[in-house]
Amino acid sequence: MSETTGTTTELLTPVLDPAAWTCPAPLRDQPRIVMGHGGGGALSAELVQHVFAPAFGGEVLAQLGDAAALSLGGVRMAFSTDSFVVRPLFFPGGSIGDLAVNGTVNDLAMSGARAAYLSCGFILEEGVEMETVARVAEALGTAARSAGVEVATGDTKVVEAGHGDGIFINTAGIGLIPAGVDLRPQRVVPGDVVMVSGAIGVHGVAIMSVREGLEFGVEIESDCAALGGLVDAMLAVTPDVHVLRDPTRGGLAAALNEIAAASGTGVVIRERDVPVPPPVANACAVLGLDPMYVANEGKLVAFVPREHADAVLDAMRAHPLGAESRIIGEVVDAHPGMVVARTGLGGTRVVDLPIGEQLPRIC
Repeated sequence: MSETTGTTTELLTPVLDPAAWTCPAPLRDQPRIVMGHGGGGALSAELVQHVFAPAFGGEVLAQLGDAAALSLGGVRMAFSTDSFVVRPLFFPGGSIGDLAVNGTVNDLAMSGARAAYLSCGFILEEGVEMETVARVAEALGTAARSAGVEVATGDTKVVEAGHGDGIFINTAGIGLIPAGVDLRPQRVVPGDVVMVSGAIGVHGVAIMSVREGLEFGVEIESDCAALGGLVDAMLAVTPDVHVLRDPTRGGLAAALNEIAAASGTGVVIRERDVPVPPPVANACAVLGLDPMYVANEGKLVAFVPREHADAVLDAMRAHPLGAESRIIGEVVDAHPGMVVARTGLGGTRVVDLPIGEQLPRIC
């Protein structure tokens, strides 16, 4: 900054007050839980790896997949649990009830299992309207029947007014894994093809548009859906799919980074091939968001051996939930554990694991 008086210019040194500085992202060394610990990024991973995993132990937990693949009585099965705290409870394309079913069904599907039974726990805040609870329960039941899964057991708790957010839901699910199916990131090898089943970023932007009362010229609906049927269609072509992930919290970027890190390989994607619908791209531009990090609730990422890629892609496109599927990249030897994107200008950029989350409370 300068101040000019006649022919003399005096440089003024600004007074810096470090105590007044702020950081837009949570610091990694946190003595307390921050919102970013629930965002599916680096903070979430550190919480699991440094707090929960050492406390719980166990070989099954060490898989750290969307669902645990385990053997019980000689039967291979998948087991998963998830909690849903979305705000608002109802949004274009779904509700917390739909999410509670589809989220857990999809976690099981990413292990190749078709969900069979769910448990359902409701945590209700004192004062929430009974009509709202009934609407959510009806939506949950309808979603379960549509996904071909039965809600077999459940629990209800009520907390004092001001100690919740209307309704929180936890669902756990189990399903059988077909013979010959082995979906895990450790099977990923250089040469594998990376596919995505459709447009990304839709769910997160749909939630934000309702929550903040934003209008983007067209209503954006969540892509919330159960993916079991799509996975079945893919595995019917070949059980030799290497890994599947549904890019929920942390978006596509988090899913790709988790797979790259677990497999010890590099991933290269072509930015122009990543399907981002114009309304989502426009909304993200206005909000300062990167669609790669925005949550999805009805999409999957697949790593498939190159010799099966075309046949699997055809099967995905023949299914209603995979009609917009496309190949977006490949696995390479270079830069193990890292994801990079080739831009439309011919350069490359690192697609890093997010630290926290861009949009809180989206699932």
